[in-house]
Amino acid sequence: MTESNPISQIPQSTRTYDERLESGVIATRKLTRRFDGLVAVNDLTFSIDAGTIFGLLGPNGAGKSTLIKMLTTLLPPSSGTAIVAGFDILSQPREVRRHIGYVSQMLSADGELTGYENLLISAKLYGLSRSDRAERISQALEFMQLQEAGHKLVKRYSGGMIRRLEIAQSMLHRPPVLFLDEPTVGLDPAAKHSVWQRILDLKKELGTSVLMTTHDMEEADHLCDAIAFMHEGKLLATGSPAELKTALGPSANLDDVFIHYAGTSIAEGGTLRDVAQTRHTAQRLE
Repeated sequence: MTESNPISQIPQSTRTYDERLESGVIATRKLTRRFDGLVAVNDLTFSIDAGTIFGLLGPNGAGKSTLIKMLTTLLPPSSGTAIVAGFDILSQPREVRRHIGYVSQMLSADGELTGYENLLISAKLYGLSRSDRAERISQALEFMQLQEAGHKLVKRYSGGMIRRLEIAQSMLHRPPVLFLDEPTVGLDPAAKHSVWQRILDLKKELGTSVLMTTHDMEEADHLCDAIAFMHEGKLLATGSPAELKTALGPSANLDDVFIHYAGTSIAEGGTLRDVAQTRHTAQRLE
């Protein structure tokens, strides 16, 4: 492994599942999900090293959210399996859930409660003791730069503040792995950059491993140690953003990389249903 690329230089196809597990905080083996005649996730085998930010890039409908739902045990695979934070998603789903944080694309914070009250509910759901709750909530609000807004109703928050609160909720129990599904969709540039900084801080200060989905190439370039392009349920290419761009030429960007492998742009690759869902989320964050 080189310092510039957290994904092993050994081709994934030549590494056994057990070998990938030795260094990977997430490892999948032929992970597949079918919906009737549609194969949403198709025979995926890959691994992610601990302490990295890994981005899944692709258009709406590529299978990114379905993959995350399987890895977080919200959706059973049709075949194959995965190990997350050392636990099998099929035989140890409860342990997987105890060791992860998850922020979905759809908003989950209750607007009729304060930020503190939302965090208190999460603390109880995660089983934090009474003696730990107040300190953890205070630390979370400070870490996400929400201490002044902690006792205000969430419906008064900006979109960026809501996202930071939701990340704070997902991290109260200090999980080693955090899943983020389109964490900045619908946010203005200032709010987006604020969320980016908090994600980078989680990795730097807490050592959190992050798997995030996005179709924002700038976001992936700025945040991710490694990325994988996903299209029609399959992974097309993996590597660091710099490596993937360099392989195409000195002036290539990540859009060029995706077009090279998929034959279409990310903007053109999604389905109408998934575009509508993304727009709904964006409207709620405005």
